[in-house]
Amino acid sequence: MTDLIEVRVSNLSGAALDWAVAKAEAVPVFIDHQGWVRKLPDDTSAWRPSWNWAQGGPLFDKHLGSAHHNSHLEEDSCRYSAGPAGSGIWLYGPTALIAFCRTLVITKLGDTVQVPKELMP
Repeated sequence: MTDLIEVRVSNLSGAALDWAVAKAEAVPVFIDHQGWVRKLPDDTSAWRPSWNWAQGGPLFDKHLGSAHHNSHLEEDSCRYSAGPAGSGIWLYGPTALIAFCRTLVITKLGDTVQVPKELMP
C-alpha cells in the first residue's frame, strides 16, 4: 500500500476523487501500475465515477442526486453544484458528476479524507 495524505474533499478531483468515492461506497479498488483506480478483483476498466456517467450515473440515481448549472459563476471550477437527496449540502465542481461525487464523499466520510499520495496531482 502507498502512503496516504489527508485532503479536503472540496479539493478532490480525478483519480483521488474516484478513490474516495470507492471508499464512501465500499467498492473494493486498487491502483494499477499506471496509476489508474480499478475495481477488484480483475476489472479491466478504470473506476472513474466522477468522469464516466456509466459508473457515476447509477450512483447519482441510487442517492437521488440533483445537480444545478450555475451560469452566473464565471469560474470553470464551480460551474455546477450537486449532491445526494437529503444531504443538506451541495459542493461545487466543473461538471455535475464531480460536484455530486464530492458531496457524496463529504456526506459519508467527512470534510477531509485520506487518499493515496500517488493519486494527488
